[in-house]
Amino acid sequence: MPDHACTSERDNPSPEWAATVSALPVGTLITGQVIARRPFGVFIRIDHVPRAVGMADIGSMPTGASLPALGDRVSGEVVWHTDHNHEVRIRLSDWIDHS
Repeated sequence: MPDHACTSERDNPSPEWAATVSALPVGTLITGQVIARRPFGVFIRIDHVPRAVGMADIGSMPTGASLPALGDRVSGEVVWHTDHNHEVRIRLSDWIDHS
């Protein structure tokens, strides 16, 4: 089998994902809008990086906070990049329009 057949996404990331990781390094403060809500967390469309999808799980939210509602504006910090599904992991710090 040729070597290139065993190349994984991690070894050869898409140019789009590489650009997202470059634009949003760990520690970057972000703002965005909640585009999906699940029991385990929320997915966020990150401002100024339209193809980036942020994910904030419930365990990374402030103590005693509830999940932001669909459409809420949120802010937080990039804490990780999940290469296998191209998610930017976010720790939320604040959101507006609490439900």
